[in-house]
Amino acid sequence: MSESKATIENDVTLTAAESSQESAVNEIIEAPQEELAAAPASAPAVSEEPAAENEAPAPADEAADEAVAPGRYLEMEREQLVEVLEKLAQLPMEEIKDEVPLVRAALFVKRKEMIAAEKEQWIAAGNDEEQFAVSDDEIENRVKELLGAIKDKRAEYHAKLEAERAANLDKKKAVIEQINAITADPDNINRHFGRVQQLQQEFKEIGAVPATDETDVWKAYQQAVEKFYDLLKINKELRDYDFKKNLEIKQQLCVEAEELDDVEDIVDAFHRLQKLHATWRETGPVAKEIREELWARFKSASSAINKKYQAFFEERKGKEQENADAKTALCEQIEAISTEGLKTYAAWDEATKVIIGLQEQWKQLGFASRKVNTSLFTRFRKSCDEFFAQKAAFFKRTKDELAANLAQKTALCEKAEALKDSTDWRKTTEELVALQKEWRSIGPVVKKHSDAIWKRFIAACDYFFEQKKKRSSSVHAVEHENLKAKKEVIAQLKAIVEAEDAPDDAPQAVRDLMAKWQEIGHVPFKEKDKIYAEYRALVDKAFEQLDMRGSRARMAHFESSINQMAGSDKISHEREKLLRAYEQRVNDLKTYENNLGFFNAQSKTGNSLVKEMERKIEKLKEEIAQLEQKIKLIDEKM
Repeated sequence: MSESKATIENDVTLTAAESSQESAVNEIIEAPQEELAAAPASAPAVSEEPAAENEAPAPADEAADEAVAPGRYLEMEREQLVEVLEKLAQLPMEEIKDEVPLVRAALFVKRKEMIAAEKEQWIAAGNDEEQFAVSDDEIENRVKELLGAIKDKRAEYHAKLEAERAANLDKKKAVIEQINAITADPDNINRHFGRVQQLQQEFKEIGAVPATDETDVWKAYQQAVEKFYDLLKINKELRDYDFKKNLEIKQQLCVEAEELDDVEDIVDAFHRLQKLHATWRETGPVAKEIREELWARFKSASSAINKKYQAFFEERKGKEQENADAKTALCEQIEAISTEGLKTYAAWDEATKVIIGLQEQWKQLGFASRKVNTSLFTRFRKSCDEFFAQKAAFFKRTKDELAANLAQKTALCEKAEALKDSTDWRKTTEELVALQKEWRSIGPVVKKHSDAIWKRFIAACDYFFEQKKKRSSSVHAVEHENLKAKKEVIAQLKAIVEAEDAPDDAPQAVRDLMAKWQEIGHVPFKEKDKIYAEYRALVDKAFEQLDMRGSRARMAHFESSINQMAGSDKISHEREKLLRAYEQRVNDLKTYENNLGFFNAQSKTGNSLVKEMERKIEKLKEEIAQLEQKIKLIDEKM
């Protein structure tokens, strides 16, 4: 048959959906059990109007039209359903893709009912609802194995389909190349008319190609055929015959498309329309003068169905979007709950109520679109799991901390009880004060032990300090006598300092008074610093007036300080400090003596450096001698 380029241009129609039911099977097999409950399919994107005849068709969305319902399988027992699933697993994928989702959905419904019944029994038995755990189920495990096997088979089935489509693509390209080769020989084109018709038939009989290549290969085929018919010179009778036959087919297609407007099931009407478009595309051209009018009629009927179909899915899409937005908001709310500030049981309980409330809101919401519903559920579930995991960790950690705190406080009680009868008042007071500071640094204990452990500890402390108080009352009288004696020493020192002409024996008198001061015992604590400051000022003034400074004065002053430290830990600390200073100066002396040999004393600069080095060495030796004398003095006192 012959037709012009314009004829072919306007003869392209929409393509039909090739695997919507298969898509539904895949979705149900892979859907998580938590939300497998016949979720509605999202609406595929549908253009406002069918594609123009001179444009390549766009494949329809592969999504399932309606949620898959278990149907008759709900009447079977779970064991029977497993047997059905085992039989299906042995059959080819193309024969079972409609049945597998039905069986699985029925199994899920029955499993859900079983879990609900177990949970009711659990609660009825007086157990905590939050501690309920789903028991292991052998049937469930067997179902997972069978579904895994079916999933593997489906993967092989898809791989086979893809391989077939790739092969079909190569075949269609080969047909197009042959048509182009025939067109390249315009002188003998009439002789090849039959061959071109045969090639067109072969092209139609070749199966589907990959969706990504469908438009391109169809356009290439269309262009090849157009070019052939543009060059073909064939008699008008043959063309008219083909036009008439094609006109009858396309007029019938228009009638059937217009009748679809009365079909109530818009999804079914849309799929039937896709088949009509596939037939339209396979049908050859009609006479040029009626071509546009006929296409406009078919296009108008298609547009009506497309608009209804689009409106149907837009409505469902809108509801799914609302659910998606609401679920996203719940995810954001639960993610915004911070556990960092939850430090008490009450705080965790309040936060738990909030989490449970959000979970109840989630249950009230319907499904979102398939592409986000699973991810949203995973996101929400993850936040819930993380919260309750942290809550469990907090409770365990707090319990361990309370137990550890009790153990530490019990140990402190034992130490305090061991010290309460001590008569080393000063040392024991420091130790008990340290124990009290350590007690305050330890955290709380279990409430039922809190009062008892505290009373035990404070009782031991109170007993010691009560005994110390009784003893202190007798000590105070002695300290006041010592205070009076030290004031006498201060008065005598003041008389020496204020005398106009000091006698020759004044320095010795000062030393005698200093020795007497050291022999006097402790004074009241609140007077200690004040009276010592007054004494120290008079001694310093006496040394200055009586020319008692220098090495002897410093040693006398140091001896006085050491006598003041006698009986305390300060004297040992002072000795350690002097030892460190002594070792430092000995090391410095060795360094200077070693470095002295490297200088050249012949030059003026070298001679100056040598003298400076020698001066430092002598000074270090003097300091070392003084330190040795001080350390010896401390050793004698100790």
